[in-house]
Amino acid sequence: MTPDVSENLLDKRHNELIQEAKKSGYNLNPDTVFTRGLVEGLLINANRYGYESCPCRLSLGDKESDLDIICPCDYRDDDLSEYGACFCGLYVSDTIASENLPAPVVPERRPLASERMKKSSSSVPAGGLPFPVYRCKVCGYLCARNNPPEKCPICKAEKERFEIFLR
Repeated sequence: MTPDVSENLLDKRHNELIQEAKKSGYNLNPDTVFTRGLVEGLLINANRYGYESCPCRLSLGDKESDLDIICPCDYRDDDLSEYGACFCGLYVSDTIASENLPAPVVPERRPLASERMKKSSSSVPAGGLPFPVYRCKVCGYLCARNNPPEKCPICKAEKERFEIFLR
C-alpha cells in the first residue's frame, strides 16, 4: 500500500470495478491480492495523470496519447478472446474466473509509439471504417472494434449472437 492510496479508497474502487465488470458481462481476476495490486496501480495513475491508465504499461502522462490504455484498454476484448485474459490480467475469461485459474501471459499488442503516430495521422481507409461495426442480434447494441465482445454489455448475449453491421 502506498501513501497515495488509502485502504478505504482501494476497497471502494475494487468493489466498483467488480460491479462494473459484472454489469458489463466481464470478470475481474479472482486472485484478490493480485487484482488489488492492479487496482492500486490504477489509482496511483489516476492521481498522477488524472486518468486510470493501465498500470502495466508506460503512460506518457498525456491523455490524448494514452487513450488506448485507459482502463479498460482498447486491447482488452481481443486479449480476452485470444488468450482468456487482458494484458495486465485484471480482466479474465469466464473459465479462468470460475475455475480460479492463473491468468496466462499475454503478449503486448499495443503498437509502438511510432506506429500509433502513423495510425493517428492517417485518415479512415478509403471506402470504409477503421473497424467493423458489430450488432447484437438480441438487443441491437452496436460496437466498433476488431471483434465483437465476449458478452453484450446490455443484454449479456454471447459473442455468437453478434453480426457484422458495417464494414
